[in-house]
Amino acid sequence: MSRVTIIAGSPTPGSRLFGLTDYVRERLIQTGSAIDRISAAELPAEDLLRANFGSPAIKAALAAVESADAVVIASPVYKAAYSGALKTILDLIPQKGLQGKVVLPLFIGGTIAHLLAVDYALKPVVAALGGTHILSGVFAVDQWVSRLENAGGYALEEQLRERLDEAVAELNWELARDQLAAKEQKQGQVVGLG
Repeated sequence: MSRVTIIAGSPTPGSRLFGLTDYVRERLIQTGSAIDRISAAELPAEDLLRANFGSPAIKAALAAVESADAVVIASPVYKAAYSGALKTILDLIPQKGLQGKVVLPLFIGGTIAHLLAVDYALKPVVAALGGTHILSGVFAVDQWVSRLENAGGYALEEQLRERLDEAVAELNWELARDQLAAKEQKQGQVVGLG
């Protein structure tokens, strides 16, 4: 079973971003992954802003990233970059904290003009954290996600659901490939000892 940590960088609890992360979370659970979730909206703001590494919530968040096989990094886009709340979370991750992990970006913004925020804003930071296996991810436009006020939750446009399904399938394929490679390497080491 793969472990996936979803980092949601929206400081707003009702953000449309959670439409994306909730959908991906459900799909990953259906395919057998264990999911941890880190939400900037739920972490203690003072601990996050002061980088309080002694905080139980911060310790739990960092442990979730450390134990993950894959990390989904999700954020709304503001002024052509990911949120400051996401940046504060990423700043807490150790220098090589994403090394050996598959990274799936999920971004949402008001216009498709912010599509390159993943390439120009997020990817350099992921690389600085040791991440080299970054999937293409999904960029959604706000109007593709509707809040279901009475029922709770979110409704996603069909094209967005299809793109998220493809992203989850790619993530699962990469995780399966990584697990097979690790198993083969381990077997090769055992055979080499004999």
